[in-house]
Amino acid sequence: MAAMEPRIQYAKTADGVSIAFWTLGEGTPFVQMTNPPFSHIQLEWQISGFRRWYERLAEKRKLVRFDGRGTGLSDRNVADYSLDAHMLDLQAVVERLGVQTFVMFAPFHAAPIAIAYAIRHPEAVSQLLLWCPFARSRGRTQAFEALLNRDWELFTEAVAHAVSAWSTAEEGNRHAAYLRECVTAETGRAIYSALPEFDVAAVLSQVRTPTLILQRRQIPLDPGVEVAKGLASGIPDARLALLEGASIFPGVGDMEAVLSAIDEFLGESEKTAEALATAPSGLVTILFTDIEGSTRLTQRLGDAKAQEVLRTHNAIVRDALKACGGSEVKHTGDGIMASFPSASQALQCAVAIQHAVAAQADIPFRVRVGLNAGEPVAEEQDLFGTAVQLARRVCDHADPGQILVSDVVRQLAMGKGFLFSDHGDVELRGFEDPVRLYEVRWQEEA
Repeated sequence: MAAMEPRIQYAKTADGVSIAFWTLGEGTPFVQMTNPPFSHIQLEWQISGFRRWYERLAEKRKLVRFDGRGTGLSDRNVADYSLDAHMLDLQAVVERLGVQTFVMFAPFHAAPIAIAYAIRHPEAVSQLLLWCPFARSRGRTQAFEALLNRDWELFTEAVAHAVSAWSTAEEGNRHAAYLRECVTAETGRAIYSALPEFDVAAVLSQVRTPTLILQRRQIPLDPGVEVAKGLASGIPDARLALLEGASIFPGVGDMEAVLSAIDEFLGESEKTAEALATAPSGLVTILFTDIEGSTRLTQRLGDAKAQEVLRTHNAIVRDALKACGGSEVKHTGDGIMASFPSASQALQCAVAIQHAVAAQADIPFRVRVGLNAGEPVAEEQDLFGTAVQLARRVCDHADPGQILVSDVVRQLAMGKGFLFSDHGDVELRGFEDPVRLYEVRWQEEA
């Protein structure tokens, strides 16, 4: 049975534009960006492919959809369609809902908006999902420009039939009619004129939000797969999921494959909360890694090679986490924070990481590892509190290639076969009293 049509609400942007939005479901906020210039949150509910997609997303999360400025049920009389203006639309909606952190899903032309927003508001975007995206507007042919400027109706029909992959011509015609309801010809042309300025290619390396790029192989927009690969290599630690299909709409074609990729990616972050729930009395061991001299590494090797080092580090740490029962909490830019239900699992993981780093020879690098145990506060798929802060400081104090742990970790792991070397009481930034630290002798342990 289909869900009841969502109730339309409005939010006001900082520059005075009314933005239409609705929500569906409960749980973690999942904001689906509009793809300029086509959006109409009321009419798209009448299209089965859209509706099925929204209903499935809302089964596990709180879905948030909105019409961008100049489109759908939002204010149509707007002059500014810049990237910054579109970010104001998103900001207005999340502030109206009182959302602190959210997952962001951005298709096509919305991808540069989402990337820029995640860079400016890293604390707000927990995960970034980019659907068939690009970092800058694609080049246009003369035929595209001529059709766009001379015959809006024929242009919308060409768009609907060329890239939607509807099963029948009748469905394509209905979708072309929907596109014309989304936006006027004048506004559509104005938004298309602004799109070339949506260029974030030069700042991709600044993204610190966990990112998943989803791309269908057979979409007739060349070079879609190559663009997706370029984004995945440019955004630190981004993951790429190549899917089968020719429709630009995730709800048309093999929707379940798309949802599975999303659920798997988002589920990895949710493992942290599960680990806390199963840990006795909330006791958790926190592990931090940090790549030695990452800034100098970039200057010495260049951006491409430095990114290769980061990807190698991430793969090593994630393999070790999987083998040792750890849960990744977040990527910290130069390392990874993880949690474990037991100290011995965390120590096994730390030793495995150092052995794997030492064994790889493509681009030599070294990693610091620090551990502490305690009862952190779990909130918004993250961990906070003194236990986490101390683990971070222990990692900062470690030398490259070293594993340092607090005394509580050593005591929890006594009798488990690990070799410790006493480093004495150490003063750590932010802590009034000295902290007793121990080095794990991972080379001798081997």
